[in-house]
Amino acid sequence: MKAERVPAPELPVARVLPMLPLAHLDREFDYLVPLELDEQAQPGVRVRVRFAGRLVDGFLVARVATSDHSGKLGWLDRVVSAERVLTPEIAKLVDAVAHRYAGTRADVLRLAVPPRHARVEAEPPPALAEVPEATPDPVAWAAYAHGEAFVSAVAAGRGPRAAWQALPGEDWPTRLAELAAVVARSGRSAVLVVPDQKDLDRVAAACVDLVGDDLVVPLAAGLGPAMRYRRWLAALRGTARIVVGTRSAVFAPVPELGLIAVWDDGDDNHSEPRSPYPHAREVALLRAFGGGCAVVLGGHARTAESQRLVDSGWAHDLVADRSQVRSRAPHVTALADSDHALARDPGARAARLPAIAFAAAREALAAGAGVLVQVPRRGYVPSLACSKCRAPARCRRCNGPMSLPSAVGPDGAGSPTCRWCGVADASHRCQACGNRALRAVVVGAGRTAEELGRAFPGVPLRTSGGGEVLTTVPTGASLVVSTVGAEPVMPGGYGAALLLDGWALLGRADLRAEEETLRRWMTASALVRPAGEGGKVVVVADSGLPTVQALVRWDPVGAAQTQLAERAEVGFPPAVHVAAVDGTRAAIEELLDAAALPDGVQPLGPVPLPPGERLPFSGDGPEPADVERMLLRVPRAAGGALARALAEAQAVRGARKSAGSVRVQIDPVRIG
Repeated sequence: MKAERVPAPELPVARVLPMLPLAHLDREFDYLVPLELDEQAQPGVRVRVRFAGRLVDGFLVARVATSDHSGKLGWLDRVVSAERVLTPEIAKLVDAVAHRYAGTRADVLRLAVPPRHARVEAEPPPALAEVPEATPDPVAWAAYAHGEAFVSAVAAGRGPRAAWQALPGEDWPTRLAELAAVVARSGRSAVLVVPDQKDLDRVAAACVDLVGDDLVVPLAAGLGPAMRYRRWLAALRGTARIVVGTRSAVFAPVPELGLIAVWDDGDDNHSEPRSPYPHAREVALLRAFGGGCAVVLGGHARTAESQRLVDSGWAHDLVADRSQVRSRAPHVTALADSDHALARDPGARAARLPAIAFAAAREALAAGAGVLVQVPRRGYVPSLACSKCRAPARCRRCNGPMSLPSAVGPDGAGSPTCRWCGVADASHRCQACGNRALRAVVVGAGRTAEELGRAFPGVPLRTSGGGEVLTTVPTGASLVVSTVGAEPVMPGGYGAALLLDGWALLGRADLRAEEETLRRWMTASALVRPAGEGGKVVVVADSGLPTVQALVRWDPVGAAQTQLAERAEVGFPPAVHVAAVDGTRAAIEELLDAAALPDGVQPLGPVPLPPGERLPFSGDGPEPADVERMLLRVPRAAGGALARALAEAQAVRGARKSAGSVRVQIDPVRIG
């Protein structure tokens, strides 16, 4: 005969949030805590409960004396681990992120708390190391207006908020490490969020140089499950005071958070591709607001979102005066339309380097300096068109875009190949005019490297991008061909940088095309020596464009102010809040019928959503072919109400078991 279970004598009711994907089940459920689990069943632990006849994972959120449920309560099945992995601060942050992005807490928790690794959890924690004395470089911070006062405020725990405009050539990993070190010295913790592994390695190394290896943990998605969980536990238990990581590190459960910093917040890598699609910058702001810690949004360029924070007074500028900028920036030259060959045929940009760019490269190499060549596309010739009628080359099988993966050799290698289905077509003919000859629309990194190798024989040539991204390259005369975002650092700086095919970046049909282009240009140009040391940047773009002029003047703040004003005029984020609702037309209509939308909402669409703009749907079954997008625009004051209405409507659809998935994204990076 089975013994009767006895509830815990004190606080016998556990409130559990089950990890269920359905929006209408995004709430706590009450369970009785058996006496044998009383000691282990503490708020924040992982548990297993029986829900609808099956065992599911969950988190114990709270212990209470009584339940509001009038029926019979089930029993807590077991405590998976006594480790309290969901801290009160992270629990509040998860709630705030779910509300901000119209998502469920279960989805946010999957981003915030990594899967358990039992063997790692059983390992004894390392001893807490002493934080060494670390003094920020007073000269470096004095270059910025109020820079020294900002560092002092961070060290004192006063929670300042700043948008930091790093100078060209600034050793920004060391500056972030200095801020983290003074926070750790005061007994608090710091979280530094960077966009990719290349930046993570640089910042982690700078932190280790200042405080030692024991106090720093790098967190990245590429780590194995055991190593990632071990480092995450070091942050949770407080043995590591500085966490450096990519976007998910913004949820790191460090004790006594004193500083959270996000570097290069305009990088797309900061945007989570999984539901509910939060942005690391916004999560950092929510965390700083809820915890009162210091927050820094840094970068060589500036986003409209960061500028709005400054304009509203929530954050303050941390910028250098113009004399400092002029002394540190390279000399920037833009190629105007006076280059007759480029004016007659924009495709000529893909066929050769302009004479002024060759001259800058030749001069830098002759002086023993490196030359950085930034190209917007990887591959050999990633885009082809008919040489006669200029019609884009399309695949005869699936109508996908054709590209040239490599040079055509005697064995027929390098035939035009479809980028969608991968089928080569050596006998390709234009579907519009029947012509067989093709031309390059844009040249990739591979073809550019090949041309430079012929133009500068004997000069070392390196490529960075795709599956092989270089972090650093040795000082000296060499050519470095890099795709955007993969530019390696050369100690002492490059002698010149050539920014090619600017029209390919500026011509994208994207709300953030100008902002993104300037960010990529400034990131590469910041690696070049100052103009006083001979540093030159040549950008192949119309010199009359505002984005090009912002680079020439090195004025990211002015460009961000312009972008913010333009978006306010046309009604796009961050001046307003926008929700993108993707799904079939019937599913979108059902969602909107169930939503109590706030006053002032302005619907835009729906319009067909191209396959290239889609993200994976979180619903069951295959993605429908006829996906459409509806935009819902509201004033900023109504953003919370819009997210709440859409979340409640998703719950209604889930309870009805409606057919078809609907994806909701609040303020998506790409509106389409």
